[in-house]
Amino acid sequence: MKTENETWNPEALLRCIHDGVYYVDLDRRIGYWNPAAERITGFTSEEVLGSRCSDNILMHVDEKGVSLCATMCPLAHTMKDGELREVDVYLHHKDGHRVPVYVRASALRNDRGDIVGAVEVFTDVSTREATLLKVRELEQLAMLDGLTQLANRRYVEGELGSRIEEAWRYDLPFGVLFMDIDHFKKINDQYGHEAGDAVLRTVAATLAQNARSFDLVGRWGGEEFVVLLRNVDSPGLERIGERYRHLVAQTLTHAGGETIQATVSMGGTILRKDDSSDTVVRRADQLMYRSKSEGRNRLSIG
Repeated sequence: MKTENETWNPEALLRCIHDGVYYVDLDRRIGYWNPAAERITGFTSEEVLGSRCSDNILMHVDEKGVSLCATMCPLAHTMKDGELREVDVYLHHKDGHRVPVYVRASALRNDRGDIVGAVEVFTDVSTREATLLKVRELEQLAMLDGLTQLANRRYVEGELGSRIEEAWRYDLPFGVLFMDIDHFKKINDQYGHEAGDAVLRTVAATLAQNARSFDLVGRWGGEEFVVLLRNVDSPGLERIGERYRHLVAQTLTHAGGETIQATVSMGGTILRKDDSSDTVVRRADQLMYRSKSEGRNRLSIG
């Protein structure tokens, strides 16, 4: 007589876990896609089964925006040598933005020990829960930007003053990133204002979901965004800013039958001894305009 444990279906267990799971054959065609993979990526199993993982689905990139699908992804490496791999990557969500995930890739073998494919388990490592809590707090304070769901300028200005005081009190480094979507007027003129709004939402989602939990991303106004960064020095500010820039440049917005790829010009600065809220933002803004004048889609630090 079979026990209860002997009647378990392995795929039923995979449907219950919180992490995304999918497996591919040697041609990297997807043969399984669990509900958590649907939730994390926005793609249903019907949309992906039978497709290759690089067919405009996940399109993994690293923090510099380099496509891993084109340069041997973790699954491909694992199928080649059979080694387990663990890596942080950024996948493409169906809505267009980038989601940070922690990936574990393992080889699948047949009874003879031959590699016949690979399985990837991926965990959403975005600050979604912290973001949702922050959204609820901002809604209560009426300090949420209605279009992008980011903190609005009023909230950012108040938080900026508090964080500068904190930096002085505890002698902590503090940084500001100021960014502007490149050629945004042209996007509105060419695709319409609804498409422009969609671009704003997509860029905002990419910034928010890839922020550190203790940093604040806000919409300053129009197509401008600000990030307040606790405990960051100049090299760290540049590293984070470049990661944002690369991820935005690899973000696609689908609106009105069109696919729009936007970039941002950025300015970044570290708080100085004689700074006020106004001066540190003004300097970051001026550095952003330097990036504009030097060709756009770049970061200027000063």
